[in-house]
Amino acid sequence: MQRRALALISGGLDSMLAARLMQEQGIAVEGVNFYTGFCVEGHTHAIRNAHGDKPKRNNALWVAETLGIPLHIVDVSEDYKRIVLNPQHGYGAHLNPCLDCKIYMLGQASLFLNRARQLACDAGLDFIVTGEVAGQRPKSQRRKYLPLVATESGVHDRVLRPLSAKLLEPTWPELQGWVDRERLYAFNGRSRQPQIALARRFGLEDWAQPSGGCCFLTDESYSRKLRDLWAARGRRDYQLDDILMLKIGRHLRPRPHFKLIIARDEGETHFLEGYRKDFTHLLPRSHRGALCLVDGDLHADDYELAARIVARYSQGRDAGLVDIDIHTHGGAQHALRVQACSADEIMQEWYV
Repeated sequence: MQRRALALISGGLDSMLAARLMQEQGIAVEGVNFYTGFCVEGHTHAIRNAHGDKPKRNNALWVAETLGIPLHIVDVSEDYKRIVLNPQHGYGAHLNPCLDCKIYMLGQASLFLNRARQLACDAGLDFIVTGEVAGQRPKSQRRKYLPLVATESGVHDRVLRPLSAKLLEPTWPELQGWVDRERLYAFNGRSRQPQIALARRFGLEDWAQPSGGCCFLTDESYSRKLRDLWAARGRRDYQLDDILMLKIGRHLRPRPHFKLIIARDEGETHFLEGYRKDFTHLLPRSHRGALCLVDGDLHADDYELAARIVARYSQGRDAGLVDIDIHTHGGAQHALRVQACSADEIMQEWYV
């Protein structure tokens, strides 16, 4: 009977290679991708004009299409909150709960695998495959932590990490003879060269390039914005729209009770337009400029400051006066003619 594996597909090269190695050994592979809301690929790159040279694609779907495997995309964004807000193993360098995340993802994959086995009986999924490489990440993928992740997730020896398998204890699929351990690898550390060489052996091209990881929580700037959000609202919580907008635009907090989110290009303006009805927003009328959303409440003496900041990021920054339209969340409209803030007036500490 042909054995079947469930591969965790992030959209990166490592998970792609892990799944491909299973195919090479005659294992039928299905993929699963868990959406947390903090994913880098397929969101920012698809919005910003600055990333126009990158293919507009969901890399997990692209991997599945390239390998010819079915892919299940599972939205875990609401349940994932508890991992972000209260990680049992703490954060990494920023707000990244990487070790808890690994445990969570494997646990979710285990639940998926068990449901598939119950539904499909003998034709169900037999084990889990990940693209983890020992020593690649300073916390979550240290060699000594990989067994911990397998144990705390409840997967135990049903998870196979083909790229580093020879550095680890044999797993259930190896012991059962479903997978030939000698055809697996002992990759270790942060170098990408062994994976690139393996990808070329398989004839794989155009894979997603690593750029600071696949999660925004590993990013210093993003983590700072999330902490600012919690501080401004007085509680550690968020909604999906909150964490999506933290990825977009310039974020400036000139006063404690409001923040300006100013689009950096046309693509971001189009994205933020979808939220105009939910926020007070400003838009230059006399000159070309970006849309600005206001997170918080503008007091009477805040309107001119907000308008001058928005004018600064318009094509009227060097003009004498700029007309700014202001639409409040309550439906009222105002028009102000202001002089744009100078570079010296934009305080560095305003940038979130």
